[in-house]
Amino acid sequence: MSIILKVILGIMTGTFGFYFITDVFKNRKMFSGKSWSGLLGTGFITNFFDTLGIGSFAQQTAIFKFFKLVDDRLIPGTMNVGNTIPTVTQAFIFMTVVQVDPVTLVSMSTAAPLGALLGADIVSRMSRRRIQMGLGFGLLAVALIMIAGFLDLMPVGGEAIGLTGWKLALIVGMSFIFGALQTVGVGFYAPCMAMVYALGMHPLTAFPIMMTATAMLMAAGGAQFVKKGAYDRKVSLSLSIAGIIGVFLAAFVVKSLPLLMLKWVVLCIVLYTSVWMFISAFRKEGESKVEVI
Repeated sequence: MSIILKVILGIMTGTFGFYFITDVFKNRKMFSGKSWSGLLGTGFITNFFDTLGIGSFAQQTAIFKFFKLVDDRLIPGTMNVGNTIPTVTQAFIFMTVVQVDPVTLVSMSTAAPLGALLGADIVSRMSRRRIQMGLGFGLLAVALIMIAGFLDLMPVGGEAIGLTGWKLALIVGMSFIFGALQTVGVGFYAPCMAMVYALGMHPLTAFPIMMTATAMLMAAGGAQFVKKGAYDRKVSLSLSIAGIIGVFLAAFVVKSLPLLMLKWVVLCIVLYTSVWMFISAFRKEGESKVEVI
């Protein structure tokens, strides 16, 4: 079953790659004069942290705006296109090195893109601020539960590699919802980590699940940005090239972490995203809408 998922993702990525590389080659004379070293460094660093579970979009948005590397209008497309191949690389690495129940992996990885496609219209009509506040409180609650578990105040977490019954139905349903929320800028990574941990799965299993789901979303969406030319080609190419290197190095770090340290990494990411959601909820209208993924 997971092999079928890999084949589908491979076909989607191949199609995207064809459009991307062809478009870059045809328009290479339109490259800006921005330094290659700075762009490559951005791709490496942000995708390194993305592989650890900290989304790259927020980091890249800050860098692009502070150093004026990308026109604001092209930032969403540039990030979606430039991070697609590194994210797909993450998915293939973790699907290969981390053992996950195929039914759980395929169900969650399929539910998220479906949520983005089918639930986007419903979610787009909801109050963005209330969504962010609700998710912020939810992640904070999970973080407190994790801390209670570390202090032996209550039993939480586990080492299961898959779910069955009502737990599987719940997490698939939540993946659908998180996929829909991603269309309005609410990231998938931290909520996925929180649910996996709360339902008793091994924290490491969250990585292939969340990366595969996000990779499928980006491979489909990235091709649309390329077709419309709504991205900075030089920046996206830099993110892709250096991002792959960052992914491989970070993946080695993640899979070599002992379980206790991995749990603390998950806790830090959940807390970080919770705080980010609260900050985003209180931003003034008109500020950047791009969030952590």
